[in-house]
Amino acid sequence: MRATVIGASGAMGSKIVRGLERDGFDVVAASTKTGVNAYTGEGLAAALAGADIVIDVTNSGSFGEGNALDFFRQAGRNILAAARSTGIRHYMALSAVGTERLVENDYFRAKLVQENLIRSSGLPYTIVRSTQFFEFFSGIVNDYAVDGILALPSLVVRPVSADEAASWIAKLASGEPHNGIVELGGPEAIDLADLARELLTATEDARPVSLAPTPLYFGVELSRDGMLPVNQMLSGKLSFHDWLSRSMAAA
Repeated sequence: MRATVIGASGAMGSKIVRGLERDGFDVVAASTKTGVNAYTGEGLAAALAGADIVIDVTNSGSFGEGNALDFFRQAGRNILAAARSTGIRHYMALSAVGTERLVENDYFRAKLVQENLIRSSGLPYTIVRSTQFFEFFSGIVNDYAVDGILALPSLVVRPVSADEAASWIAKLASGEPHNGIVELGGPEAIDLADLARELLTATEDARPVSLAPTPLYFGVELSRDGMLPVNQMLSGKLSFHDWLSRSMAAA
């Protein structure tokens, strides 16, 4: 079976490529580095020719940086058009848990537009909404730094290892399209503040952690459980504690 990964040179795309190859797929790793530009459409038809599955892990900026709406709308239309013309049998895309609850943020509003384009395309599809990856929490925590203090919202999260998420996506590619959303998360729910304290302890960071008066996540006010999956179907097995211990040992 042949799969084309669009955005294959990114952190998540490269992991998905490796997972597909381990599962015996013939993989086309497509990205701007290989002459495939999802935004302009350049190289898409050739990259999808002969493929059974396309997995869209394209990205633009990070949570509000850059014109995410323009990128996801145009790139989505281009990839979908190429998928129709080449007879793709399963269109997969990576999205984020809580997207529909975070539309006040430009990035997540753009992701919802991307999802809606896929849903209305008429193609068999699976949208994988994942919780945040362990690997990104250092950056997330640092976004809440104010005058040497980490003022974190009172939120519960269920993060997952990026490697496990990539393995699940490869497994889903082997199955039939869900024609809906599949939610993927980690094995345990953790207070964001507790996660931050463990991360700071492990990295010998002495900054104190406090709770912010309003639970804002990338500028959007949420309920305490607003970032948890509503109907999690897939779960990683690796806990944040174990992942952090392994990461620190490797470092």
